[in-house]
Amino acid sequence: MLRACFILLLLPAFLHAQRISPADAAVIAKQQDSLQYLSGMILRGKDEQARQEANDHFIPKLVQALKTPNSFYFRFDSLSTISIQYPQDSSFRIFTWGLELETSFYHHYGAIQMKTDDGKLKLFPLFDNSDYMNPDTVANNKSWYGCLYYKIIQRHYFNTEFYTLFGWDPNNIRSQKKLIDLLMFKDGEPVFGGPFFSFAEDSLPKPVRNRFILEYKKDATISLSYNKEMDMIVYDHLISETNQKSKPSTFVPDLDYEGFKWKAGKWMHIDKVFHDALPLGKFPVQQPLDQRRKNMMKPQTAEDINAEQLEKAKKKN
Repeated sequence: MLRACFILLLLPAFLHAQRISPADAAVIAKQQDSLQYLSGMILRGKDEQARQEANDHFIPKLVQALKTPNSFYFRFDSLSTISIQYPQDSSFRIFTWGLELETSFYHHYGAIQMKTDDGKLKLFPLFDNSDYMNPDTVANNKSWYGCLYYKIIQRHYFNTEFYTLFGWDPNNIRSQKKLIDLLMFKDGEPVFGGPFFSFAEDSLPKPVRNRFILEYKKDATISLSYNKEMDMIVYDHLISETNQKSKPSTFVPDLDYEGFKWKAGKWMHIDKVFHDALPLGKFPVQQPLDQRRKNMMKPQTAEDINAEQLEKAKKKN
């Protein structure tokens, strides 16, 4: 009798731990096979029409799969060309991907799936409006500054969760972009951007920004990410290699670094992160990155390139 009562007490916790039933997981796994093929075509289709048709089929099939009860707990690991990012609290996840147009510009697609207590789907589709909006506009999911997200970090301030999103946009034939956006949920709805990027402590203060964007030369490789050891965002300082400050397509790293530090609910800009010479082994990238080998899912940082070059040098020696 005592054993039976103990089992009954544990049963609710056990059922809650069964995030997705084996039967439902099997259903999504079958759907994932089709999604994997279509997502590959979105990235590598022979022309814009083929890529667009694949995308038009991919979206409803993804939504259909997500309608499966407790689909939030299915990882979709086979969708290697679709970025799926989770915050630290796993309260939601963001799907993002890009479609290359014949003009060499990119249009982005995405969706935010919320984790729900009853396992039912709560989804916010993301509509890329970056070609028509002011880059510094505070926006919702229907007017999204489209990109492919590669990292999320979370901060808590005054009973509010702030999600900092790191994104990459291949942009066009001349330049690419990396950006930092900030996501909040107000009345259950997503809001992108806000006055959270402050330059008040700079030697020459600049206006606060709602979104931070770096545009730079297509063949350049830059770093923009969160450094856990330093507890700050660190990124390459850019200069024009042709002294044309109005042309971002000429911007390249100059081996100096800037950053942002989280202070009182804002990302506070740091003019100069390092005040010493570059550490031994940190050298500029000598060869432009082969665009055909660029991974849409894993935009490389300067540190990644340096590490690869050091490893190759060791093997030669």
